[in-house]
Amino acid sequence: MYATIVATSSKVEYFSSNDLGERMAPRILLVEDDSNLGSVLTEYLELKGYDVTHCIDGEAGENAFVTKKFDLCILDVMLPKQDGFTLAKIIRKSDTEVPIIFLTAKSMKEDRLEGFSIGADDYVTKPFSIEELMMRVKAILKRTQNPIHQPKDIALFHVGEYEFDSEQRLLKYLNESRQLTHKESELLKLLCTNTGLIVKRSDALKKIWGDDNYFNGRSMDVFVTRLRKYLKHDGNVQIINVHGMGFKLTVLGQSVN
Repeated sequence: MYATIVATSSKVEYFSSNDLGERMAPRILLVEDDSNLGSVLTEYLELKGYDVTHCIDGEAGENAFVTKKFDLCILDVMLPKQDGFTLAKIIRKSDTEVPIIFLTAKSMKEDRLEGFSIGADDYVTKPFSIEELMMRVKAILKRTQNPIHQPKDIALFHVGEYEFDSEQRLLKYLNESRQLTHKESELLKLLCTNTGLIVKRSDALKKIWGDDNYFNGRSMDVFVTRLRKYLKHDGNVQIINVHGMGFKLTVLGQSVN
């Protein structure tokens, strides 16, 4: 699948030690079956200071992922042997946090929503500017490698019959424990911190997703639905939609500590 790379500048920039924070170069798994596009992206990312592993099909991408630790995955959707959505689901089963960016020639809303429902962090439609992709890569890595700083005074929440450890990202009910993803934990913590109060959609999106655009909004709706499912065993715990405003966590007969 070929994408037109639109360069806005001929200047090649290299990461300084400050850019990389005096640490090893971030590792990127690039799975793109178009050899020309894959080579261009690999060369550009490496010039920018990243350690890139380029695979040309979904099965090769899966094999690379299980043998090496990556900081970011960039996956084409239409891949031979195994498509990008299938590969992303496999990745998510073993790693719930590694960021995923989809590259695709598809622009249909349903395809974008499917990508976000799998747990994608971003979705870039071909043709695209290589500088735009680079900005998205840098923004995602900055967010994931430098997590949102939140007050440490409240880490353990009692939500009805549930116990939520936000630092360990563990949601416990009786003798059962569920490991939450980063975004699930951040969203639940935001709701718990504001129990009984309305959490505005735009505020939650900017804080956790970094942008309150339409597709991030739909992605957040998927995460809210997941949290409702996780909390369904206690009928006193509800996440309520406040039309036109946002969400509110309520715990009947009990306040959240």
